[in-house]
Amino acid sequence: MTTRIPPRILSIAGSDSSGGAGIQADIKTITMLGGYAMTAITAITAQNTIGVQGIAPIAPAMTAQQIASCIDDIGVDAIKIGMLHDAAVIAAVADALAGVDAPIVLDPVMIATSGAALIAPDAVAAMQSLLFPRAALLTPNLPELAALVGRPLASTQDMIDAASDLSDATGAAVLAKGGHVADHDAQGRVTDILIAPGARAVAFDHARIDTVHTHGTGCTLSSAIATLLGHGQPLEHAVRLGRQFVVQAITAAPGYGAGHGPLGHQAVRTLG
Repeated sequence: MTTRIPPRILSIAGSDSSGGAGIQADIKTITMLGGYAMTAITAITAQNTIGVQGIAPIAPAMTAQQIASCIDDIGVDAIKIGMLHDAAVIAAVADALAGVDAPIVLDPVMIATSGAALIAPDAVAAMQSLLFPRAALLTPNLPELAALVGRPLASTQDMIDAASDLSDATGAAVLAKGGHVADHDAQGRVTDILIAPGARAVAFDHARIDTVHTHGTGCTLSSAIATLLGHGQPLEHAVRLGRQFVVQAITAAPGYGAGHGPLGHQAVRTLG
């Protein structure tokens, strides 16, 4: 009998003590999708469904050492990058990944959907110059995409144009997460747009799910896509299946906590 070897997926992100987002969500997602999960932790947080109560950054050199320990021994087939809190850790991650030939899915955790800035402007600039050109895919939410192109985005066409501009500027594919873009939000739909360099825009659409239990959706989506790329799936199909995984995990959310609860990663069984 032949045993299928799982793809080796490295998540570079922060730790969420409540298990809903960050490294913990990534490990669950990678495992459920048949990957072998490795981690390089950038920060430790004390958080739950209500908010973040504390954060302790990991020294950039230690984050880089974690990356090297995984890649030098185990190897890597795809990489997901999430929370990078300052310019120093961004530079350390970029250096640690120099010469690594594996697709990188970068979730630019910059701005919350509420509009609140999550990292300093110099860190955004460092991410744009050091990591964006290395990425196979960027997965900004609507506020992040607006900040990266320097203009407000009020419609799906605005989102398409912005994603195209960002893709042209970086050479990476861009998955623009629509969230609450006005025209589709009014219809009760969620639309994400994928644009790869030299390719047509592809829209992914589903009905909005009426729930507060969406903590970790961005982390889950980016790590799902990275895992599927590690399996050898083409980008468009990896995005389609990754979104299916997130939708099913939202639907299966266990309802934990008094705020925005975690997804039900373990309940996802099949993807079509």
